[in-house]
Amino acid sequence: MEYVLYAGGRLITAVPVLFGTTLIVFFMIHLVPGDPAATLLGVHATSAAVTAMHHQLGLDQPVWQQYLEFLNHLLHGNLGHSFFYDSSVTSLVQGRISATLWLVIASAIFAVAISVPLAVWAASRRGGVADNVIRVVPLFGLGMPHFWLGIMLILIFALKLGLFPVAGFGENVVGHLQGIVLPALTVALSLTPILVRSLRTSMIEVLGSDYITTARAKGIGAGRVVLAHALRNAAVSSITVLGVNIAYLVGSTLVVERVFSLPGIGTLMIDGIFNRDFPVVQGVTMVFAVMVVAVNLLTDVTHASLDPRVRLR
Repeated sequence: MEYVLYAGGRLITAVPVLFGTTLIVFFMIHLVPGDPAATLLGVHATSAAVTAMHHQLGLDQPVWQQYLEFLNHLLHGNLGHSFFYDSSVTSLVQGRISATLWLVIASAIFAVAISVPLAVWAASRRGGVADNVIRVVPLFGLGMPHFWLGIMLILIFALKLGLFPVAGFGENVVGHLQGIVLPALTVALSLTPILVRSLRTSMIEVLGSDYITTARAKGIGAGRVVLAHALRNAAVSSITVLGVNIAYLVGSTLVVERVFSLPGIGTLMIDGIFNRDFPVVQGVTMVFAVMVVAVNLLTDVTHASLDPRVRLR
């Protein structure tokens, strides 16, 4: 019951966050220079035509009234109507969000698969050569821009070795798996240093605990002590770090999707910015905000399920 109350409380606190996001998204978009009506009609449009388009798009209404209409549409699952594509933003997002979700999930899996073995190895050999190498080498991935790292992976694994496609997302599950490896690896390599350092620090702290010393004194093997006892408890504190960084990578997918020509909502948002398609930018930004809030909520709930002290606090 206590766990359910905690999860419900966290869900309630997400509501004002999303409401504040709607305010920021709507009013920040309206501060961007440029007239969507004039952009749609072209440079040769007459003032009368621009005025008529303003009325058609509802841009001649007071800003507060536009915001209330925007909020009302959101509550009904309507993200607006695209000026450029002449289509529902909701349908555009539905057609592209799968590629973004593939990228986010695959990046998280790769980051965990790379970070956990490295952190365990470094912590179990604290101060040794392996520990120093593992702490230093991954930092290069943290300092590399996503677009540069993605291009390097394309040159090596796609063009030179021919192991993966240069760009695109494929037409079926096999094509999706092949097309998502390099983009996901690009994002994962930038997250690995943070996760390695966090988990390594937690592992070192746990390995110095009294119950680990007792387990070793009972004759339990070193591998079992590290994996079954130390890693399980050290991972609890690293879940928050992982969740925060997954929320961060949700927004960082824009550049990666562009580099690898993935048909995700990040690419849709960039196209919307260039086309001054305000409803698309607003709609995709709100989708990103919901994804970030959902990831943070899932992180808190997962952390609480593994550590009862969180609910007690």
